Amino acid sequence: MPGALAVTNSPVFLSSPMFRQPIIPPSSPLSFRHTSPTPSSPSSSFHKHTTGYIEVPIVSCNSNTSPTVISKRKRPARIQIPFAAPLSFMTEVAKPNDDMAEIDEEGEEYSVYCKRGKRGAMEDRYSAVVDLQGDSKQAFFGVFDGHGGAKAAEYSAKNLNRNIMSKVSSKCEDEIAEAVREGYLATDSEFLEEDANGGTCCVTALIRKGNLIVSNAGDCRAVMSRGGVAEALTVDHKPSREDEKDRIESMGGYVDGRNGVWRIQGSLAVSRGIGDKHLSKWVIAEPETRIINIRPECEFLILASDGIWDTVSNQEAINIVRPFCIGTTKPDLTSACKKLVGLSATRGSYDDMSVMIIRLPHFMS
Repeated sequence: MPGALAVTNSPVFLSSPMFRQPIIPPSSPLSFRHTSPTPSSPSSSFHKHTTGYIEVPIVSCNSNTSPTVISKRKRPARIQIPFAAPLSFMTEVAKPNDDMAEIDEEGEEYSVYCKRGKRGAMEDRYSAVVDLQGDSKQAFFGVFDGHGGAKAAEYSAKNLNRNIMSKVSSKCEDEIAEAVREGYLATDSEFLEEDANGGTCCVTALIRKGNLIVSNAGDCRAVMSRGGVAEALTVDHKPSREDEKDRIESMGGYVDGRNGVWRIQGSLAVSRGIGDKHLSKWVIAEPETRIINIRPECEFLILASDGIWDTVSNQEAINIVRPFCIGTTKPDLTSACKKLVGLSATRGSYDDMSVMIIRLPHFMS
């Protein structure tokens, strides 16, 4: 599967000179889809090219002309030519591999579509684990919106389900929210030990025993259609939220606004997520979780990154998706995902856009 540039392209992360070095796209998967309880762990590699420059002296063709005369001539400055780098290298930096532009996948009861934004490399990832623990009515789905690189999103897509299910196995059923919480925190702790940069927002849906357990950390959002009416199952974690602002300031941090966007320490525009080592004192991985019993009126669930929600309202999203999966003998979830992404793009979204749609009736107990 095509890889992604591990560079900043998200509006939640301010640009920095450290992210302006030429980087060659790696080979790392966008998604982690499994039909067994043990997820695979594809490897990925990152290669960084550095380029030196040679000063090319001006040489006179006239032996009678002194160096002083040459220096006084109003000639255009010589171009500095990089050595030890192919001419196509600069094109790769300016425009990432076209193979990373989009990706879609459709399962029996779900579909996902990711489209790269206009700021740089794809940093979104997703996870779809069906037939969880050998049960066709159990599954795990997630959308992960990386910032400051794709490493945190990729790590979470591979490991969050494993960590949550490990905690679930040691808990009672009425402790399921605590199991999810511990799984998020364990994933965050493991990633921070990797000593990697960047972070990721997350929204996940664990389905088991007829219940929908939805959790989020950051501004990825889950919206359910209940008889055609949008029901937001998560609340975005932004520094502008009064409770989040109070929490940050009580820990010695500060929140300020810049160009209409509120940021922590003048840097990050989300207040929860996995990773972000340099801000880990204030950016926490603790999720908020909501549990819903899946009833006949629960039609479908949308999980999406903020590249969608910044331009499309909850009810608009439900209205766009519903005709593709309700009242039709042949649901077309992939087309629904693409139409939602297309609307967001035409409204000016520059961020990566990822949408996952899950049909819920299949999972009723």
